[in-house]
Amino acid sequence: MKVLVTGGTGYIGAHVTRGLAESGHDPVILDDLRASKRERAEGFVLEAVALEDTEGLFDVFARHRPDAVIHLAGSISVGESVRNPELYWQNNLGGGASLLLACARYPVQAFLFSSTAAVYGDTTVSPIPETAPMQPTAPYGSSKLAFERLLHGSAKSLGMRSAALRYFNAAGANPQWMVGEEHEPEEHLIPRVIGSVLENRALQVYGNDYPTGDGTCERDYIHVTDLASAHVAVIEADELESGRSFNVGTGHGTSVTQVIDAIGKRLEREPIVEVSARRPGDPASLVADPTALKSNLGWRPEHSSIEEIVDSAVQWDLVRRERAA
Repeated sequence: MKVLVTGGTGYIGAHVTRGLAESGHDPVILDDLRASKRERAEGFVLEAVALEDTEGLFDVFARHRPDAVIHLAGSISVGESVRNPELYWQNNLGGGASLLLACARYPVQAFLFSSTAAVYGDTTVSPIPETAPMQPTAPYGSSKLAFERLLHGSAKSLGMRSAALRYFNAAGANPQWMVGEEHEPEEHLIPRVIGSVLENRALQVYGNDYPTGDGTCERDYIHVTDLASAHVAVIEADELESGRSFNVGTGHGTSVTQVIDAIGKRLEREPIVEVSARRPGDPASLVADPTALKSNLGWRPEHSSIEEIVDSAVQWDLVRRERAA
């Protein structure tokens, strides 16, 4: 199957692209490279076209005639979305709408969207099922939810199968593929902890008085390789009912303190931790209920223990530092 992967040079997109190729598919990357690196496309076809360039998308679709689309391109920072909401509506909803126009002109069989657990907002339910109330608290989650709804509604009229995966916390790297997290600025916990330990810097922990086992926030970390395998499983599932949105996670929470301890153990160093006040809007626990995805597709996370996630993230970070030296 020829699959157009938007955002295919991003952290998750690079893993999905390689997962597709290893499963025998033919991925074509669509990425304007404004937030990623060209070298992640090495060995694959790259179309450096922006989503808002609808005519450019038409040309890409006309030349490649993809059978399916996996849409991972978009803006991903909750904080930035509050500071610049227009950017998020433009990129996450407007860019997606432009992509759907291309699918209307050059029909595809299936369209899989990279969504987020942020669509649930500050839910008090844990683990979170897909039936939980959707009350996003920032333009990031609101724009993702808006495109989910636009996609599923459009798919009916376009005659294509649609699905969305609501990510929780993607983490780690595939050591064989050697692509990993390189965000600027880096906001994700695991690479921040690794950097602070390797550089002997203090790490800020925002609050240790949450109603969790050790007082720090809990999150559902899923290895990015498992996340990639979920994308492949969904895009291959011809029998899957269209219009479905699925949580993709492990169903288990890991606290900030547990992450720090695992990284300290892996690096055989004692992390320096400074506790600050809570950040506004940080829920105590965000854990997926992935039952629907498991029961519909038989998918299971295979590499998502915190130890394997941390080990792969450390391996990637050390390689990245060697390259930069």
